[in-house]
Amino acid sequence: MLALADQRVGWDYNRLSSIRSSDLSGVMMSAAPQPRLSFDDWLAIERTAIEQRSEYVAGEVFAMAGGTEEHNLIALNVGAELRNQLKGQPCRVYPSDMKVHIAAADVSAYPDVMVVCGERVFHDGRRDVITNPTLIVEVLSESTEAYDRGEKFHHYRRLESLQAYLLLSQTRMQAELFLRQPDGTWSLSSYEGPADSIPLHLIESELSLSEVYDKVELPSAPTPSTPNPTAPSV
Repeated sequence: MLALADQRVGWDYNRLSSIRSSDLSGVMMSAAPQPRLSFDDWLAIERTAIEQRSEYVAGEVFAMAGGTEEHNLIALNVGAELRNQLKGQPCRVYPSDMKVHIAAADVSAYPDVMVVCGERVFHDGRRDVITNPTLIVEVLSESTEAYDRGEKFHHYRRLESLQAYLLLSQTRMQAELFLRQPDGTWSLSSYEGPADSIPLHLIESELSLSEVYDKVELPSAPTPSTPNPTAPSV
């Protein structure tokens, strides 16, 4: 996901103020009591926001920071590949401007990429909040990786429609695919290297890692140092 700014947004009725937060775990608890919003109140304000987007978690609101070049290229590559492969299929691909609402968790977020197959279910007539994604893709960032893997995935799993959750690193060529099993558990498969492809059988697609990471300049792996030969004893 896009990095969460080191901010918890406090709401004072009709005006906004930003309050520093020292830890992403503040998604769960605030050091000081903050005014709590309902989802509908947050959504009404979010729809009028121009410069700042935020995510909603059970009455609390967290500002989102912009993404890196790597983050944006990976998300764009995934969206473009899926769109091309799903032409003629009853599936739609949405970029990060589309919100998802998890009513069971009282959470709303902006996934990097979403796919909805079959009938779309929107929160209301504005058609900017999806409630039944089939696949969610998040590009990991340093500040949100633990959240994306943990608490956020916990929220997403409460979406009955969700069948797959794909995590993509932006520091190395690596993908982790979680698939919902018939018994409700989730399996994990990992893919690394340009020859690997991510099978997305549930939407009759496949993502090549070489395409996912096209034009993405990943950090170079450190070169192992060669120890100096031991000088012969005299």
